[in-house]
Amino acid sequence: MRRSLIVCAALAALPVFAQPTPVGLWRNVDDKTGEVKAEIRIAESNGVVSGRIEKVLSRTSKPDAKCDKCEDDRKDKPMVGLEIIRGNKILDPENGSEYRLRLTPLEEGRKLEVRGYLGPFYRNQVWVRAQ
Repeated sequence: MRRSLIVCAALAALPVFAQPTPVGLWRNVDDKTGEVKAEIRIAESNGVVSGRIEKVLSRTSKPDAKCDKCEDDRKDKPMVGLEIIRGNKILDPENGSEYRLRLTPLEEGRKLEVRGYLGPFYRNQVWVRAQ
């Protein structure tokens, strides 16, 4: 009896140790204005993450905006549906620059620290889970 109680208690504690994941729908927030800019869907396949803009929410963005500053196969593609995360890199569609990426879930997965690196320099944004 005592042994079964210990096993049940150990199994009940497993979700506490589960790692939050960056997979899901996120709202990115402009770190200068605090305005929600877009919803990005992050997915994982075979251990590699990718992320696409699902919806543009910024009041200042045009609904038919394109990535005119991109320099690869994403050039002149619509912002909605644009793949901004590929593996360990993230694209800033406003300037066409690509950065090394680190994603760190915060607050039990309710927020996501997105860090883009260019050499030794980096910039952080905190995204909020949309669902």
